[in-house]
Amino acid sequence: MSSTGRPAEVRLSIPADGAYIAVPRSVVGNLAARNNFTVDEIDDLRIAVDEACALLLPQATDGVLECVFEIDPPLMRVTTSAAVPSGWKPDTGSFGWTVLTALVESVAAETVDGRLTITVTSSATAAEKA
Repeated sequence: MSSTGRPAEVRLSIPADGAYIAVPRSVVGNLAARNNFTVDEIDDLRIAVDEACALLLPQATDGVLECVFEIDPPLMRVTTSAAVPSGWKPDTGSFGWTVLTALVESVAAETVDGRLTITVTSSATAAEKA
């Protein structure tokens, strides 16, 4: 939570290039560690963000991937978005989507004005036990 009493938010914009995928993975790991996520939960979030980025990466028509990390302890929500070709949606039957949904509490995909957003949500069980 931020000092304003609202959920804290970190925004990141990276080139839609596989060489930069480590950046959002590192950011989510750092933020989760600072918010009482267990080591296993941190690893799951890292992999989930990596998968969400990997799904969008080849479709990013403007060459940019946007990530927003929202922290509202014990909850963390990560939205990853990119401009995509008209009508493109992720294959929810794919291995990548299956991995993604297995790692976090919820996953949603939504297209608005030509931008596909994949949102993953998880909460820190260590914080819930405290």
